[in-house]
Amino acid sequence: MSMTEAEITQYILDTFPGVETAENLGYLFFFYGADHNLPFATLATADNDYDRVSNLNRPGVFRLNIGIGKQTFQSLFGADCADVSRYDYTALDRIMPHPDYAAQKFICVLNPTEATFERVRTLLAEAYELARVRFARHTKTK
Repeated sequence: MSMTEAEITQYILDTFPGVETAENLGYLFFFYGADHNLPFATLATADNDYDRVSNLNRPGVFRLNIGIGKQTFQSLFGADCADVSRYDYTALDRIMPHPDYAAQKFICVLNPTEATFERVRTLLAEAYELARVRFARHTKTK
């Protein structure tokens, strides 16, 4: 059974302290702390002028995007930046490199099932920790 957007949002907010959210263009952005420069995860719920590759206007379809570390990204997709042309970005429940932000080590999954979300939990924890460290480093230099 697929997880819902609400369940994923609640999981992130309940699991990771200091998370702030913002919404724009059919996306829910998850940030660590008040520095809203780079989200560690997003939920995309609709197509927009900049992103139509996943056909998110289908009823109930959403895409979870997560920014992970280089080593984890490479362990999932190989040492080179993943060739995004090899993926069907309309496919549900499949962890893939992000169609636009693979070079920045973002991954995505449309409508993850509970089984897939078990794998995603680890990726979210990594993304959150990277954001927390980046925030601490950034606030130390101010």
